[in-house]
Amino acid sequence: MRSAASTVKEYLDSLPEERKEPVKKLRETVRKHLPKGFAETMNYGMIGYVVPHSIYPAGYHCDSTQPLPFINIASQKNFIAFYHMGMYADVKLIEWFKKEYRKHTQAKLDMGKSCVRFTKPEEIPFKLIAELVAKVTPQQWIALYERNVKR
Repeated sequence: MRSAASTVKEYLDSLPEERKEPVKKLRETVRKHLPKGFAETMNYGMIGYVVPHSIYPAGYHCDSTQPLPFINIASQKNFIAFYHMGMYADVKLIEWFKKEYRKHTQAKLDMGKSCVRFTKPEEIPFKLIAELVAKVTPQQWIALYERNVKR
């Protein structure tokens, strides 16, 4: 479900009532713990956290007019999605997350390449998300991204 919202406020206001608070709390967690340099935006119909062109002029290799994406939050039809591109690009980071996940919730990990799906908002491990978000600076993400893209 891709949103047509052009602002984060518009996106949040458009959510079903049962999704508003968990998505807002996820957003607040990301904003509080994300290293300086990332920018919040709407991208790809989701709340996005990106490396802006002012820091990384090359932008996203798939579309250089777009800033380099890093994290996205989305309310999908059957779940709340949390996308973290760093986990997709760094085996050590994803292994750390999988190991730590078991310590933070009894819920089974439902994960794709960079997407963690939360079907029950009350099972979102906010403390773990905060730790994950704080682990990668924009400069580290750029270096990791370039190592992976330029293979």
